[in-house]
Amino acid sequence: MRGPQVRFCERRGGATCRAYSTRSAAAGKTVAPLTPATRRPNPEVVVDARRRSFTGEYKQRILAELDSAAGQPGAIGALLRREGLYSSHLGTWRRERQAGILKGLTPLKRGPKSKRNPLQEDNQKLRRENQRLTEELRKAAIVIDVQKKVGALLGWPLPKADPDEQT
Repeated sequence: MRGPQVRFCERRGGATCRAYSTRSAAAGKTVAPLTPATRRPNPEVVVDARRRSFTGEYKQRILAELDSAAGQPGAIGALLRREGLYSSHLGTWRRERQAGILKGLTPLKRGPKSKRNPLQEDNQKLRRENQRLTEELRKAAIVIDVQKKVGALLGWPLPKADPDEQT
């Protein structure tokens, strides 16, 4: 008689599992273990949830359709089903239109408002650049001064300054 047979265990991530030993009823044959390559991936793709946002033109178009179809029975429900909207959307959009808040018809950015001042950032950037260029100019002046002193020590004649270049 043979020992316990081992089969593929899904609960243990594809490892063999002796707790689930099986024997085939037909002449002691064992069931072949499934290899990880034979498993199929889950075909269902889960989409990340995203908040819907509607443009002002879209909201106005829907409200215009709603106003034109107001007298017909079932027209509002058909419009909501067709567009995938809720009745609360219509109520909110009506209130916004009635209050005259046109900027409320366009979607707002979520989250805290930025406290950055673009002019102040630009000013800081220009100050840093000015400081860097001033430092480069100072270093260049030192190099030129050293070159003049080395030339004087070695006896190199300095070119005469042209009076037209100085002005």
